[in-house]
Amino acid sequence: MSKYVTVRLVLVVCAAAGISGYFYVFGHREPKSKFRTVTANKGEISTTIHATGTIEPEEVIDIGAQVAGMIQEFGRDPKNPEAPIDYGSHVEKGTILARIDESLYRAAVKQATYNMRQAEANVRQAKANLRAMKSKLIQTKRDWDRVQKLQPTKALSELDVDNARNAFETAEAGVPAGEAAVEAAEKSVDVYRAALETAQINLNYCTIVSPVKGVIVDRRVNIGQTVVASLSAPSLFLLAKDLTRLQIWASVNEADIGHIKPGQTVRFQVAAFPEERFYGKVIQVRLNAAMNQNVVTYTVVVGTNNPDGRLLPYMTATLDFEIERRASALCVPSAALRWEPALQQVAPEFRTQAGTETSSVEGGNKNNHIQGRVWVEDGQFVRPINVRVGISDGLMTEIVDGNLQEGTPVIVGETTNDNGTNSSNPFAPKLPTNK
Repeated sequence: MSKYVTVRLVLVVCAAAGISGYFYVFGHREPKSKFRTVTANKGEISTTIHATGTIEPEEVIDIGAQVAGMIQEFGRDPKNPEAPIDYGSHVEKGTILARIDESLYRAAVKQATYNMRQAEANVRQAKANLRAMKSKLIQTKRDWDRVQKLQPTKALSELDVDNARNAFETAEAGVPAGEAAVEAAEKSVDVYRAALETAQINLNYCTIVSPVKGVIVDRRVNIGQTVVASLSAPSLFLLAKDLTRLQIWASVNEADIGHIKPGQTVRFQVAAFPEERFYGKVIQVRLNAAMNQNVVTYTVVVGTNNPDGRLLPYMTATLDFEIERRASALCVPSAALRWEPALQQVAPEFRTQAGTETSSVEGGNKNNHIQGRVWVEDGQFVRPINVRVGISDGLMTEIVDGNLQEGTPVIVGETTNDNGTNSSNPFAPKLPTNK
């Protein structure tokens, strides 16, 4: 072997040793971890139940027609007399909304009026007949009295006596019949008067008026359309009584309904004003539950004010029912309670404690509060702080007890910095490694 070959062999061995040393020293170096922290601070927190619902007018009146006929015209809009009543018209009590053709009903009134007047004439005739009967009774009574006085003298024949008696008895029996005829005639007047009143009421029903002050939400007929009132009144207009007060009918799951009570504060949003929050209060929890795909829900009625009229009927609302609220509570992100470090990241003196369940660290729950644990930095390691947690709004959680002080940074996660020598997909599953 030549000297030149020996030198090349030595250089190759040295290069291999250097590469092996590099990978031994730097290839097994663990990437440095940088913890992400958030400071524990005091603030307002509340726990809520989420639901969706529909905005409804507080009182809706379905205005119908009690008579059949053709819609002849609409009333005039009180705020714009040149325009007819239409969608969104603001009406007062007594405002004419529409008129139905009155021809048949006006004729019925005339016929009923004639019948009543004829009945009144019959009453007058019956009373005149009764007066004649009473006068005849008086005359026949006098004749019969004279006959009775002359009968002992035998001045009158038996035929004259019988005729006088029969005339008196006939006149006496005719008076009650005349009185009955008068009573019957008077009753017929009452019957025809009721028929006239009915015809007049039907004629008045041809003019549809608003029973209350409100807003026309829906107009369901057009001019020239014939409405037929049979077993149910046809609907002409839908009137919202007062849109300055609205209700939200929300569907609440049976698992949450136990937390809903009348008087609770409710915060809600609508898609028309996504950046604005509206408020209301629970008015009623209805007991008629509904089941949809084996999910039981209850209707909760929420009342809210709408003085500026921005909220409109039948908007969809997203509601938050406030169950509890803390004005000044020590809060940490909920992610801090879920984060757990690797065992080698925990300070040596806390590694035994890190392997235990939080519920057994201090003997379980106390005062109905749940046990939890947060982690804080301790030099190059982390150490646990056991706490009891209270209410949560999903993002933040209340700390009601423990050694956590206000202003302490708690760990919510970590970011790995490997100087760009190692890249990985954060969504790919991680294989276990022996360390």
